[in-house]
Amino acid sequence: MPDGAVSAPAEPLPEGEAAVLALLGLLPRTARGPKREGIFALWLTVRVAQELEHRPEPTPAVERAHRRRIAALEQRLSSLTLPPPLRRALAGALTQLRDPRPDTAASVLSQLVAPARDGAGAEAGDALALAARHARLAREQAP
Repeated sequence: MPDGAVSAPAEPLPEGEAAVLALLGLLPRTARGPKREGIFALWLTVRVAQELEHRPEPTPAVERAHRRRIAALEQRLSSLTLPPPLRRALAGALTQLRDPRPDTAASVLSQLVAPARDGAGAEAGDALALAARHARLAREQAP
């Protein structure tokens, strides 16, 4: 297997995990620069948004952990050189992620699809669309 290649799983992955792996698979194939850093930023943001799908009942500890996760994401994104449309979209995503509601993950991921296509390429946009669809389905199936 070539360096950086992601092996095919033995069993089908959930759509959300497939989206994360699709973004990771794009990284070694993308030249260094804003586009690659944009894909990395999207991967980080998708991971934080997906954690909202599996978030336990809000307690002070859960809320504190969420705030720390968002602060860490914001700090990491601030050091990346991103294409302007993607930078603006990620700033909006961070704002939404700070106030988690049941539909936040699906909303954030859906709003990142078009900027991801513009700033990181069609494959990145497709991965975000897949993650958004998974988040929407997870929300509809939640009790």
